Amino acid sequence: MRNIGLFLRSLLFTLVMVVATVFWACICFLAAPLPYNKRFWVTSRWNVFAIWAARVICGIRYQVKGMENLPDAPAILLAKHQSAWETIFLVPNMTRPLVFVFKKEILYIPFFGWAMALLRMIPIDRKQGKNAFAQVVKQGRRRLAGGQWIVMFPEGTRIPVGQKGKYKSGGTRLAVETQTVVVPIAHNSGECWPKNSFIKRPGLVTVSIGKPISPENHTPDSLMQEVENWIESEMRVISPHVYKDG
Repeated sequence: MRNIGLFLRSLLFTLVMVVATVFWACICFLAAPLPYNKRFWVTSRWNVFAIWAARVICGIRYQVKGMENLPDAPAILLAKHQSAWETIFLVPNMTRPLVFVFKKEILYIPFFGWAMALLRMIPIDRKQGKNAFAQVVKQGRRRLAGGQWIVMFPEGTRIPVGQKGKYKSGGTRLAVETQTVVVPIAHNSGECWPKNSFIKRPGLVTVSIGKPISPENHTPDSLMQEVENWIESEMRVISPHVYKDG
């Protein structure tokens, strides 16, 4: 019976979000002429609704540790990546408008991608290799100068709970190039919203924000090693029960 209940709640959540996405995309198109910060606020109400719906329908609650660590300055957020939950949550819950670096194919997703195209994100064509990163640096400088924060997931893809992906240095390369602090973020969203799973499970997601790390006297690799060490250590504080090494 429990499994049936989880399935029905997950199904209801999916149906609600499909309707909400179509509705919000239309609102975003109407908001297109507004100044950017207002347009970003309007668009991010979809995220607020999604997190609310996940809590009310699926029982996914959350708590945040370390909000005081967010700087009043340009920053690059480097976060653990376990599910879609954190990509939704971060947008309305940070203190500055966010910019995601993502593959350009996302822009082609009906309604969702079209709404994203109205924001100052950084879509990349992975086929371009080094040229793609050059575009990230060029656009990243512009976004940071405009008062936005950049979000990147060093592991590149969603990693199952209790596992660690290979941390890639793209985010820290950008930090060193632009001399911008990085902020590591750990969380356990995958315990409630598992990778590639239709079923959403009730529970408490803990989002832990680390102190800013300066790129000064760092190489991209050494800076990423510091970010990785903090995130993976914090994961064992947040979810000790899923790590065999404690």
